[in-house]
Amino acid sequence: MTTPAVVCIGMAGSGKTTFMQRLNSYLHAHDMPPYIVNLDPAVLNVPFNANIDIRDSVNYKEVMKQYNLGPNGAIITSLNLFATKIDQVLGIVEQRAKSVSHVLIDTPGQIECFVWSASGAILLDALASAIPTVIAYIVDTPRTTSPATFMSNMLYACSILYKTKLPLVIVFNKTDVADASFATEWMTDFESFQAALKDLDDDENNPEGGSGYMNSLMNSMSLVLEEFYRHLDVVSVSAYTGAGMDDFLQAIDRKVEEFNTDYKAEMERIVREREKAKEAEKQRNLNRLMKDMGIKDHAKPMTKVEPAQTVSDAEEEDDEDEFADRFVNEEDAEGILDPDYEEQEVSDEEM
Repeated sequence: MTTPAVVCIGMAGSGKTTFMQRLNSYLHAHDMPPYIVNLDPAVLNVPFNANIDIRDSVNYKEVMKQYNLGPNGAIITSLNLFATKIDQVLGIVEQRAKSVSHVLIDTPGQIECFVWSASGAILLDALASAIPTVIAYIVDTPRTTSPATFMSNMLYACSILYKTKLPLVIVFNKTDVADASFATEWMTDFESFQAALKDLDDDENNPEGGSGYMNSLMNSMSLVLEEFYRHLDVVSVSAYTGAGMDDFLQAIDRKVEEFNTDYKAEMERIVREREKAKEAEKQRNLNRLMKDMGIKDHAKPMTKVEPAQTVSDAEEEDDEDEFADRFVNEEDAEGILDPDYEEQEVSDEEM
């Protein structure tokens, strides 16, 4: 089976990084060392050794200082700068993927900075075009016991699935604190969720109860999401104790098969359409330039005008430097983006 990439996405405080640490330790303990990529530029320390770390090529604090940005803006800009190196990073990942069991990717805790940014989409698309890619959406189970927060998490999971267009596994974390059986029951039995809403509405002392409109809305949304639940793999784990890691890896294997049968063909079609549109745009620009030059200089025959090489070069430079030109020039990039970035060599020792 082809080595899969597991992209861990989760709300701040959901235990995403701790889950990554536990999964890394588990794989090492079973002689299946993973390859780890850290895409969080703002994290101070990570409890695992990252083979590729965005902090080695982008200085988050310098980005904030030079561009006068807040935390979220600096994270997005750092990801944009890192996206300019995606070809180099992807080449390293593809090479190493042949000798490891999994490629684990940690993302920023500010989930919207990665999922909804242009650079996040570029990174995921490039990764999925090379190796099977699965999204692991980490949910904080103790904070999801309320029907309202549960429904909010499910809606967010639904939006991630349709935004990334990649197989999704919902991981209910922290089951050592709160059992996740209530969540799986709500996802499989609509009547049990209705009963929970009724109990919430009848409890006058509960600040989340008593809103008939909200209960009616959540009832309707649960019906809408019923079909969405059928295409999900749901696992319960504890990053603290290590429980549920076997179930998680089995779910990843199932999603890899789903990726190869359903998602891969669709992604290849999208890539072909993008390339076709790109070539059509190049041809339109070329025709427009030739027409303009022909109008301006009637003395020269059209056959002797050779703008193709210039246009092609310009297009290639635009493709390579699209994000770098938007956020940083060569003079401002000094101290932020390391042009000689190389992969960080890390031994595969068990944590």
